[in-house]
Amino acid sequence: MRAFEAAARHGSFARAAEELFVTPAAVAQQIKALETWAGGALFERHSQGIRLSAHGRRALPALSAAVDQLGLAVQALRQETQTAARRSTLQVAALPAMAQLWLSPRLSRLKAALPGVQVSVTALEQPPNFRREPFDLGLFYGAEAAVGATGIALARDRLVPVCSPRVRASLESARPRPLDDLIDVLARCGGLHDTVWRDDWSRWLQAVRPDTTAAEADALAAGPDFSLYSLALQAALDGEGVLMGRERLVAPLLEKGRLDAPWGRPKALGDTLMLLVPAHRKGPLLAQQVQALQALVD
Repeated sequence: MRAFEAAARHGSFARAAEELFVTPAAVAQQIKALETWAGGALFERHSQGIRLSAHGRRALPALSAAVDQLGLAVQALRQETQTAARRSTLQVAALPAMAQLWLSPRLSRLKAALPGVQVSVTALEQPPNFRREPFDLGLFYGAEAAVGATGIALARDRLVPVCSPRVRASLESARPRPLDDLIDVLARCGGLHDTVWRDDWSRWLQAVRPDTTAAEADALAAGPDFSLYSLALQAALDGEGVLMGRERLVAPLLEKGRLDAPWGRPKALGDTLMLLVPAHRKGPLLAQQVQALQALVD
């Protein structure tokens, strides 16, 4: 049932497999077994992919609601047993870059604000479904809350190009327009890109030079792509190019002098750091945990 519900929601066996941490073949096999048991096809298979059959479309809403209710029941059971055993845990889901670069350096402060609480952090590329996944809070960028959660804005982020001191030392000190220096450096070294935030360069370049088109901005900042922001950041630290930095993530490295930002002040174009709170959670413990996370914003 979970395999069917996930595949129907995503419209893909492969994406359902990613969510359920199994192979696409396993999802296909489970759905085939379900169809055999039900006595009819739940999906129409095409060369372009899958599509729900009429039977599948009618079954999906009730099954999705049932899976949500099962997830909430399991979380309620977990909370009850932990309370009875006097154990206190805080399970946080976070974007990998936020987990590594923003939350990790602040974990000691968070634990000090929540004495006796065991804090666990899970890095996820996308916010979880809080009705089904056993996470107490989430930390992600964006304006929209995840399924089953509401969002609390922690802080607006800003964009600023950053490079290593070695790259900074190669700049000519008497250039009249710092942006010209950046264009020269980009022509030599290229712009470093995180695949999730690849449009950060275009947004920043168009903000500082409004007559720049998106195509021109992409050409100016052409460079290697990295699947993780931390990899792109390491390339910048190694002097491999210029990274469009998210200020909240690169600020400690700027303060320590491991990165430089010689091309002007940060621009308020970055997304908002959001604290995601499951809608089913209530009470003083939640309020304490939310306040502890909010207090981490410098």
